[in-house]
Amino acid sequence: MIEIGQALKSARESSGLKIDEVSNDLEIPVLVLEQIEEGSIGAFKDIFKLKEYLKFYSRYLGLDEDEIIDEFNEYMFEKTSKIPMDEIEKVIKEKTEEEDRLASPYTKAAPKSSDKQFVLIVLLIIILVIIAIFWSVKQIT
Repeated sequence: MIEIGQALKSARESSGLKIDEVSNDLEIPVLVLEQIEEGSIGAFKDIFKLKEYLKFYSRYLGLDEDEIIDEFNEYMFEKTSKIPMDEIEKVIKEKTEEEDRLASPYTKAAPKSSDKQFVLIVLLIIILVIIAIFWSVKQIT
């Protein structure tokens, strides 16, 4: 990633552009452009947004955007392929546990009530109706 940042920075400097000019033209904050040029990938939470910035920035500087994106993809593959599977599984497990704890009525199905509860309530209602009928018959007679 440092090589990509250096390539972008040297292309910008050789064109005689100041980082403020690029920032205004691309509507990308100066800090973001500086982090890209430094190769600070850790400053970005969204890799897809970073890819978009790289694409716009390289196109703006007249560089081959596909080549820059390919280099970035190779860098990301090398970085992520070195993560042990245990760590990936642990993160996935934590994420699913967190999703299970946080439920929205719009994203999760309502928990199903047990059939035993339903049967018990129906029986209770039937018994109450029968008692009410016997009581009313007894009152009349």
